[in-house]
Amino acid sequence: MYDLYVFAAWAEFAVRWLHVITAIAWIGSSFYFIALDLGLQKAPGMPAGAHGEEWQVHGGGFYHIQKYLVAPERLPEHLTWFKWESYATWLSGFAMLALVYYVGAEFYLVDPNVLDVPVWQAILISLASLAFGWVVYDVICKSRFGDDNTRLMVLLYVILVVMAWGYTQVFSGRAALLHLGAFTATIMSANVFMTIMPNQRIVVADLKAGRVPDAKYGKIAKQRSTHNNYLTLPVIFLMLSNHYPLAFASEYNWAIASLVFLMGVTIRHYFNTKHARKGSPNWTWAATAILFILIIWLSSIRTPAPEGETELKGAALRFASAEGFDQVSDIVMGRCSMCHAAEPGWDGLLWAPKGVVLDSPGAVARHAREIYLQAGLTNAMPPANLSFIEPAERAAIVAWFRTATGG
Repeated sequence: MYDLYVFAAWAEFAVRWLHVITAIAWIGSSFYFIALDLGLQKAPGMPAGAHGEEWQVHGGGFYHIQKYLVAPERLPEHLTWFKWESYATWLSGFAMLALVYYVGAEFYLVDPNVLDVPVWQAILISLASLAFGWVVYDVICKSRFGDDNTRLMVLLYVILVVMAWGYTQVFSGRAALLHLGAFTATIMSANVFMTIMPNQRIVVADLKAGRVPDAKYGKIAKQRSTHNNYLTLPVIFLMLSNHYPLAFASEYNWAIASLVFLMGVTIRHYFNTKHARKGSPNWTWAATAILFILIIWLSSIRTPAPEGETELKGAALRFASAEGFDQVSDIVMGRCSMCHAAEPGWDGLLWAPKGVVLDSPGAVARHAREIYLQAGLTNAMPPANLSFIEPAERAAIVAWFRTATGG
């Protein structure tokens, strides 16, 4: 049985690796095309229907790129479609969500101190929220309200703030920020799958049939692509946030996430303006710095720890009842709780690493899998073995975990 946990850990690592690779590919192509689009220039002698062109140099060669707002008079035999990066990023991200937050829902998704719900209900809420986000966003974009891009972006921001607060009322802090990122990323990927690509297929079909494509399809695709451009940086922050308790374990984590979306706007505005050759809006960096200082301040406000021990359920109850638990509980609280506490005793630590608090037997039972992988099967914890945990103590952790899991 214990080999299954090792396999699961490596499967999570492999999927995370894939997710990072595909995200780099998608974000890179997205940023490139936004910069290219903004840098296009009118030039004499361009073909009929060409909107602009750009000369670029890279890798020892020169590239001459031209853009058609609708389409060229003759469709090229070969077209390169930029879609798989988006699809692979979302699919690998959803796989990560399932592996970490659905399979490990008792540890990472559900926090009884926030909302004590069964695992199946928490997973259902998670899935429904992702679908809800796309449907609401798409309906608004297609309505008359969506004709004004500025007005639309303001409303989208309000929706994101509401969702940030809402997620923190349902899930653990770590899961709340991660879900806000997934909520946003679902909108971004669905923009490609449900809007941008279908519109491009309509244009191609019209060209093949000898019809003049309607320019509205390109306009709609450009709007959705622009939204993706401004949402990218906040999504990256939210996906990384689960590694930093200062972001997710704060009482004001929803406000931190809300400010991060504004930082995404200020940073992208600077680069988009530069790429469009409309000057250097350096004020955006001052605005970004102010927003970041506000985030740091919000993260440093201490939140009182919940009183009392949460009732143990499911897997945690099994681990607490397994032979050797009392010994392991003493080992972990003696070797780990100086850092993994509501108020860490180690200089320089404001929060427990990764938000994992191990200052009670119940907490040890709830974090059994991490303790086994980090301090039993490997020597990852404590860092540099600062608390001098003995090999026999690590062996006791392994024996306890395998007894509880039948391994």
